[in-house]
This record gives sequence, structure tokens and C-alpha cells, in this order.
Amino acid sequence: MPPDVPVPASWRIALPHSTAAVPIARALIRTALSDIDAPADSDTAELLTAELVANAVEHTLGGEPIELVVELLPTGCQVEVHDRDPAPPGDLSRPQPGFEVDPWQEHGRGLLLIRTLSSACGHRTTEQGKAVWFTLPAIPAQPGPSPGS
Repeated sequence: MPPDVPVPASWRIALPHSTAAVPIARALIRTALSDIDAPADSDTAELLTAELVANAVEHTLGGEPIELVVELLPTGCQVEVHDRDPAPPGDLSRPQPGFEVDPWQEHGRGLLLIRTLSSACGHRTTEQGKAVWFTLPAIPAQPGPSPGS
């Protein structure tokens, strides 16, 4: 691989099945994206990761850890959250019929944010439950100042 092409990297981290997992996941994403030439918008990645982790903690039973999987690619990044519940998280591709987000409620906007801000999202069954994922595109390189300016 040429030296100017970033090498793909991935992480798989077990998180506690508790609300403490959310700030841990945010910090892990922030660190992963700051340690390299960021392939994706780290603020958006943090927000969407926090939503996935919070949903996994809130909507699944048991004390089994959840798992955060982060893959950094030259084309962007993909984040997955694995939990032990095989039930689908809801429709990530479009809102459910008749569902309106109430702006006064604290809940109900997570999947909307994921659908709106990611380049792709979805879920799949795994041997132990399911994985819910999103991808973000790489941020185009910004031209630097020209020599002598």
C-alpha cells in the first residue's frame, strides 16, 4: 500500500451493560478518530455511537456486556454495537408508519439521527444477538495554505 493511503484499522471493545457505557464509547470514538488523519466527522461519529450504545443498554435485558466495533477505512468509518437481543432495533431505513417525533420528549430521536446523519445504517443478526451499525464517509482533505502565503 502506498505511504499516503491510510491502513485500515479496527477495534472491538466490550462495554458494560449500563449507562456508564455511553461516555466510555464516546471517548473511545473520539480517541480513535483523533489519533489518525480523521476519516470521518468525529462529532457526528460520537453522537451516533452514543445513540447506538444508549439504545442497546436501554432496550436489551441482562447484564451481558455490549460490544463496540469500530472500523476505520480510507472511505470513512463504520461503527457497530453488538448486543445479546436478536430483536431488530426498529426501522433504520425509514420512520415507522404513523410515527411522529415529539420535540418535547426525551426519547424517540435516536434512530432518526442515525438515519439522517449517517451515509448508511442497518442491523444484522449475529450468533449471539444482533449488530446495529452506521457508516460515515471520509472527510475530503482540505487544501493547505500555498507556499509563500
